[in-house]
Amino acid sequence: MTVTDDLDRALTVATRLAEWASEMIRRPRGAADGPVREKASPADIVTDTDEEIETYVRSLLRAKFPSYGIEGEEHGVHEGAADAPHWVIDPVDGTTNYAHGIGWCSFSLGLAAPDGSPLLGVVADPWRREIFTAARGRGAHLNGAPTHAADHTTLTGHVFLTEWAAHAHWPGMDALLAELAARHCTVRVMGSTALSLAQVAAGRASATAIGEFHPVDSLPALLIATEAGAVALPQLPAYDEPLLLTAPGVAGEAAELWRATVRPA
Repeated sequence: MTVTDDLDRALTVATRLAEWASEMIRRPRGAADGPVREKASPADIVTDTDEEIETYVRSLLRAKFPSYGIEGEEHGVHEGAADAPHWVIDPVDGTTNYAHGIGWCSFSLGLAAPDGSPLLGVVADPWRREIFTAARGRGAHLNGAPTHAADHTTLTGHVFLTEWAAHAHWPGMDALLAELAARHCTVRVMGSTALSLAQVAAGRASATAIGEFHPVDSLPALLIATEAGAVALPQLPAYDEPLLLTAPGVAGEAAELWRATVRPA
């Protein structure tokens, strides 16, 4: 079996898992789902749905791709064979929204090469019944149709998405927001990193900035957006490094603001 065959099979499996996870997330929550539980802080929570989805996804991936590693939001790292790719899973990205009945969260699943670079990405929006997919070098798709970053040439008048670092502002965030406000650029903080990054791929947002890059919730959407033509600064951030993702026509303007407020040269 060729590398291309492996990637085709992995993308098919990942897309089917995204469809299944979306159904799980859409289920009405009730007493049988158990209480919302605190992890590292009151702003870092988990539900039975997070754990149930990740457990099933991990078990299926281990059965179908036994040599691959796995890193998940809820259950940590399973080491794969040396030089094998590894999966990254966030079963419910935006658990706070999910637990409070706010319909903006996502399922995120990606495959990374041994060097950490993305090979494929899938991000599902259960509430809008959308599934974003991409494989390296093959473009990005939304529900099977090609999707592209916006053709905007200015940030002014358009949407700029960002996310808190958990519950807190990240260094440079306030200065960046002030500069965007001065340009009449509308900023939104929606509550799901993966879904916010994916909006650049859909052409809905001119840019998305996050203060801390974590592969489990950011790597799949980063690939989807760049395969849709977006520009990433840097191209592949280190863990906890800030990330700016922009439509190509606003990349220069956004990068100038970024360097002035968040990442001084």
